[in-house]
Amino acid sequence: MDLLLRLLSKSGILKKDLDYHLLRGSMVVIFAWFGYGKWFESEIRGLAPLITHGPLIFWTIPVLGIHGTSILLGTSEWTFGLLLLLGFWSPSLGVLGALGSAATFVATFTILPFVPNGWDQAAGGFPAMAMNAAFLLKDLVLLVVSIYLLRQDVIRSLEARHGSGLAAV
Repeated sequence: MDLLLRLLSKSGILKKDLDYHLLRGSMVVIFAWFGYGKWFESEIRGLAPLITHGPLIFWTIPVLGIHGTSILLGTSEWTFGLLLLLGFWSPSLGVLGALGSAATFVATFTILPFVPNGWDQAAGGFPAMAMNAAFLLKDLVLLVVSIYLLRQDVIRSLEARHGSGLAAV
């Protein structure tokens, strides 16, 4: 084990802020890719059963239609992804991106209990997830990453405005 730990310590894995940069970069990629798909009505039609059961987003398809929902979600995801990307250089823009990201994943994760046929009846129902419910479970991790980035960007913003003494707040 000592050898493994020494090798890992020399690998760069202990580099300051590596986790922050990897998480931020991965969220940018996720929003770029997920946002791209939202520009196609076929994706929204596929997600419609989830969207219409979301306690925070159920209204989008009845109010905006499939096309409008597609535009709203695609624009939102690309905007939050761009703000997260710009957060590498601007902590304030990073804060906005992380807030939007957190809101996105609160909206999607809260669908989980309401997913139609989301609980595998052959396995006894809740808590045995069917694939359509399990698809949303990833949003819990993405929400936590969003909160982590928000915390880091708030600290960076405060330090930029008031000096490094505020990081311990």
